[in-house]
Amino acid sequence: MASGQFGSNPDDAPRAIRHEYEAVGPAQFYAEQGGAYRNPHEDRVAAALEYCVKQWPLDLTCVLDLACGSGEATLALRALGAADVVGIDPFTHEAYAARTGQAARPLTFEAIAAGALSGERFSLIVCSYALHLLAPSRLPQLMLALSQVAPSLLILSPHKRPVVRDDWGWRLDGEIYRQRVRARWWTSREPLAGADD
Repeated sequence: MASGQFGSNPDDAPRAIRHEYEAVGPAQFYAEQGGAYRNPHEDRVAAALEYCVKQWPLDLTCVLDLACGSGEATLALRALGAADVVGIDPFTHEAYAARTGQAARPLTFEAIAAGALSGERFSLIVCSYALHLLAPSRLPQLMLALSQVAPSLLILSPHKRPVVRDDWGWRLDGEIYRQRVRARWWTSREPLAGADD
């Protein structure tokens, strides 16, 4: 498989990526293709983010772009006025740095669930086209860990996954579906440690 082939043709890429997920799994796919990956739905992601920022009171002061890919959400957030965006992705950090001009932290969902972000604070977490790839059994601990570092979470997905239960630290406050992108805005049920400091 040629490096960079995914994302060059937006009409073919989603099907090809889905087949790769089935053949080798998401982790192996991104380990092999992460340096050249581009989300073929970048325009839809940017449009969804713009719509969400207009519809909901999202604080763009310090945003965590979780599973940041090649920076699709970061670039859109910057265009919307976010000055401080931190990217995290264990597989695509090279592509992210090349497009955004800043380094991404190479943390996995598992490391975050185990506390890798403890003590850090963000005004908003954005996760675009990624959480649905996590095994459902790993989702509760990750969601609880994320609820400790930000008061708001915005999940963009091509479908209704992931399913997030109320007892995982988040309350669903808004949901939209536009241009085949589902955006869900969650607020943390957990008091942020150190919020009064």
